[in-house]
Amino acid sequence: MKKLFFTWMIAGAAVLFSGCSDSVIIQTVTHTVNKPVYLSAEEFRNSVRVTEEPKEIRQQGKLCFYKDYLYISEPEVGIHIIDNRDPSHPEPVGFIELLGNVDLAIKNDKLYADSYIDLVWFDITYPAKPELAGRLENVFLAAFPETGNWFDYDVDIDEVYAGKIDRIIIGWETEEVTYQVEYRKSDGDLVMDAGAGGANPGSGINGSMSRFGLYQDYMYVILNNQIGIFHIGGEKPVKVGSNEYVGREMETIFPYKDCLFIGTPGGLIIYSAANPELLEYQSSIGHVYGCDPVVVENDLAYVTVRSGNLCGQNVDELIVFDVSNVKYPKRLVTYTMKNPKGLGIDKGILFLCDDGLKIFKADDPQTLVSNLIVHYAGMDGYDVIPYQDVLIMIADDGLYQYDYSDRDNIHLLSKLSTR
Repeated sequence: MKKLFFTWMIAGAAVLFSGCSDSVIIQTVTHTVNKPVYLSAEEFRNSVRVTEEPKEIRQQGKLCFYKDYLYISEPEVGIHIIDNRDPSHPEPVGFIELLGNVDLAIKNDKLYADSYIDLVWFDITYPAKPELAGRLENVFLAAFPETGNWFDYDVDIDEVYAGKIDRIIIGWETEEVTYQVEYRKSDGDLVMDAGAGGANPGSGINGSMSRFGLYQDYMYVILNNQIGIFHIGGEKPVKVGSNEYVGREMETIFPYKDCLFIGTPGGLIIYSAANPELLEYQSSIGHVYGCDPVVVENDLAYVTVRSGNLCGQNVDELIVFDVSNVKYPKRLVTYTMKNPKGLGIDKGILFLCDDGLKIFKADDPQTLVSNLIVHYAGMDGYDVIPYQDVLIMIADDGLYQYDYSDRDNIHLLSKLSTR
């Protein structure tokens, strides 16, 4: 059955019918929807290509660092491979063409990546030359492409969730649809005619924007309001049980100790993974609505909230929480920012993508912003990975790397331009 959730726009006059018991108003409604663009399932699953010829990075995406190689997801296009054995001279060495890819994670020479509704994995024993190793089909049934707008989806949601379709949604086209609806004034019922359609629809190191999290031999994948658990200790990943239903939308996941710290538009949620196959809710703590990555070090969680880009209200903040007791996290301090995105923390140094890149001494949360080490402006930073005294940042115009071995002399090592 098709359902359409919409914002009303009256395009025609209402006609009122008077009867013995009800008054019925018939209205003509015009509504903009996202119509799906399809690709056959066979063509979609045969489209994976690995090439040693690098491609230009046109859009910033998720980061994963493994064995001196950097893997960068370009949303819904594929994964760029960068030889980073010398951070002063990073070298693009290949590309994985993977439709619908957004996230990735790496463990024990296997690279796991989403491809719209499927989970795909590659053997990266030779990091510059991944080999396709397998695919689990229909494990992310609600993984639609981004629309870039607030309009509704015009798809048969029952068909999508049944997982039996022979075509994959790979994009959207906006279209205005017009139809008539009846409104019974006496009882408030709203009846849509049959023409209405639509529906709402060794480990690598990841950046803070990741929806893939690793703990022991398990990978946790967040999608919409559910957590999927995969055992990745064998030759191929195995889906563990049913998804964990969270009850709210989720955006990012960060494993710390034996817990998963999950960023949501409305706040931070903490789950224990002490039993990796049976997550246990610990607590949640709210904040104003907005996009929300999180990182943790020394029992302090750093969360950014940003406005714009379909994220929520017009608020931009950095919030620090004490999570020494995961059942009772405490908000310590909130700082106003410009438009913060990804962030990273290492050895008491906080790296924040906000108006470029800001780097702080994080010795004391209460004096954090007054301990700014350096501010690099002029780029739109998206996400970072700090590792072994090298900070890797993906921005709108390139891949930046900084040496922070001496925190009083942090300096640029290289920039690999992407536009």
